[in-house]
Amino acid sequence: MTERHDSLLERRERIRARYGVSEEAPAPTLDDAPASKVDEAYYYASQWRLMWWRFRRHRMALISIGLLALLYLMAAFAEFIAPYETTTRFRRYQQAPPSTIHWSDENGFRGPFVYAVEQERHPVTRRVTFVENRETLLPIRFFVETEPYKLWGVFELRHKLFGLGAAGEKARVGIWLFGLDSLARDVFSRTVYGARISLTIGVVSVVLTFVLGTLLGGISGYFGGLVDNIIQRIIEFLRAIPQLPLWMTLAAAVPKEWPPINVYFAITLILALLNWVGLARVVRGRLLSMREEDYALAARSSGASDSRIIISHLLPGFTSHLILSVTIMIPQMILYETALSFLGLGMQPPAVSWGVLLQDFRDILAIFHIPWLLIPAFFVLATVLLFNFVGDGLRDAADPYSGI
Repeated sequence: MTERHDSLLERRERIRARYGVSEEAPAPTLDDAPASKVDEAYYYASQWRLMWWRFRRHRMALISIGLLALLYLMAAFAEFIAPYETTTRFRRYQQAPPSTIHWSDENGFRGPFVYAVEQERHPVTRRVTFVENRETLLPIRFFVETEPYKLWGVFELRHKLFGLGAAGEKARVGIWLFGLDSLARDVFSRTVYGARISLTIGVVSVVLTFVLGTLLGGISGYFGGLVDNIIQRIIEFLRAIPQLPLWMTLAAAVPKEWPPINVYFAITLILALLNWVGLARVVRGRLLSMREEDYALAARSSGASDSRIIISHLLPGFTSHLILSVTIMIPQMILYETALSFLGLGMQPPAVSWGVLLQDFRDILAIFHIPWLLIPAFFVLATVLLFNFVGDGLRDAADPYSGI
C-alpha cells in the first residue's frame, strides 16, 4: 500500500508540473488520491484541452504564434499600415537610404521626426549621395490624413497609420523606413504589400495540399486493391520527376499577359499539385496499419460508414504528424514562391511579393550600393523560423500523454 501511495503522489506531482495545475489543493490521502482534483482534471479533460495545456508550456511557440499573427495582420491591413502605394515614386531620390528618425534636436525633445533630404554628388566618384537638411524638420504624425483610398477595395478611408502629412508633400520627401529602390519607390510600403501575397499563398497552397494528401492517401490506405495501385503509381510517377525543373517548367508555362490574380492562383495550384504526394504516402502507410486495429474493426462491425471510420477514428490517431506536416509545408510554400518569383517565373510586376522585391538583387552590384533592398529576405527568413517554432510546439502538444 505504501508503494502505491508513493506512486500516486509522484504521478500527481508530474501532472501538476506538466500542465501548470495549482498546488494550493490539499495533498490527497491514500483513499482520495485517485480522485484528487489534479487526476480528475487530467482524466476528464478533452483532447483539445490537453493539447492547450501542453502547448502553452512552449514559450517560444507562443511568442512565435503572436509574431505570426502580427505579420498576417500587417498583410491584412497593408493599405492602412503602408504610408505609400506600391507605385508611388519620389523623383530625384532614387536609391535613397533609409530615413533616420530623430527624437530631439538642439532645442530639446521634439518627438519622432525626420529632416528633409538633399542630393549631393561626390567630387571624386561622382556618385549621388543624400544628406540631411537640418533646417527643414518634418514631424512624424500618426493616423495622418491622406488622399482617399480603399481598404480591401471596399471601405474608403482617408487616414494612414503614420506619415509626414502635408509637410512631407510640400517638401516632396517622405519617411522611408527601408529606403527607396532604383525606381524611387518606398521599400517598406512594398514589403508590407508583398506580405499579402507571400504569406497567403503558403496557406492557400497548404490547404489544397492537405485536402488532396489526406483524401487520396486515406482512400488508398483504407480501401487498398486496385484503387491503391492506381493512386500509388500516380504518386511514384510524380515523385520520379525532379521537382525544381518541373516547378520551373509549369511556372514558365503561365502566360505573361495574365492579370496578377490569375497568376497568383496558377502558382498556388502548381505548388499544391506537386506537394501532396509526400503527405499522401504517410497517410496511406498509417491507415494500412491502423485499419486492422480493434477499435476500427469494432466501428465497422457497428455499422459505421467508411468515411466516418477514416475521419473520426483513424485520422485522429496521427494528428500530431498531420499538424507538423502542415506547419512545415507553409514555410516551404513561401520559399518556393519566393524562389520562383526571384527567378522571374512566379509573380511578375506590377504584382508585389517578397520574391518580386528581391529580383533587384540579381545584380551583384546592388549588394554593395543598395543593401537595404535585401530587407524583404529577412522577412522571409523570420517567417520560416517562426513557423518552425510553432510547429515544434504543436507537435509536442498533439501528444499530451508523452512523458507522463
